Amino acid sequence: MRFRITLQVQPEVMGRELPINYQYPLQAAIYRTLAQSDSGYSTWLHENGFSHDGKRFKLFTFSNLIVPQYGINKENERLIVKSDTVTLFISFLPEKSTQRFIQGLFQQQEIQIADKFSGVQFQVRDIQVMPPLEYHPDMVFKTLSPVCVSCRNDRGKMDYLAPTDPRYELGILTGLLARYNTIHGQPFSDEPYCHIQLLNEPRSTLVRIKAGTPNETRVRGYRYQFKIDLPEELMQIAYESGLGEKGSMGFGMIEAR
Repeated sequence: MRFRITLQVQPEVMGRELPINYQYPLQAAIYRTLAQSDSGYSTWLHENGFSHDGKRFKLFTFSNLIVPQYGINKENERLIVKSDTVTLFISFLPEKSTQRFIQGLFQQQEIQIADKFSGVQFQVRDIQVMPPLEYHPDMVFKTLSPVCVSCRNDRGKMDYLAPTDPRYELGILTGLLARYNTIHGQPFSDEPYCHIQLLNEPRSTLVRIKAGTPNETRVRGYRYQFKIDLPEELMQIAYESGLGEKGSMGFGMIEAR
């Protein structure tokens, strides 16, 4: 289930300058909102089958902020929000009780996205449920946040794969099959397949997580338009919880074209 959230900028509170690497502060803001109803969140996770082998899985994803008017301060690594509103999409795989739970949590919330240098406070002005997608095995999408696919190399380090890498499709499919197993409690029974046709030149994006701290890590993803051939059950998982890895960190959100 997918939601479109309209955020009203409140410049009088903190100003208009976001960190360019805002994904981690945005993730933290979403988690803080979910945590305000801890018992409700736990119940919701349980009802939707998110518990497996004692672990809880966060099968959701969110987009980059869609800012109609902005500026960039490269020297200070700031994104200057010039528009009065921005848009955020957030998508959850489960259906049961999701609409009531999410709308109740986010309605009229104040959300701060900031690092130690600057930030922006937003007021949730509107939250809309997006119409469900009609799935079929062959669909065209564009990315709303970078898609991350990684593979461990011979040195034990992670390589982030480009969509042109011959291992990329297998990485996408492996992640989708693992999530299917988690959701349904059994492996995918039909013959799995994944074929991706790029429709434009992929654009590399290096995202710094916890930027400027001793715990900083760097994750590379790619943004592009593409045609994908997948079984419909796996197509839904990709659309609702993100394509590739690190969906709950704001990677892999896609939009149908």
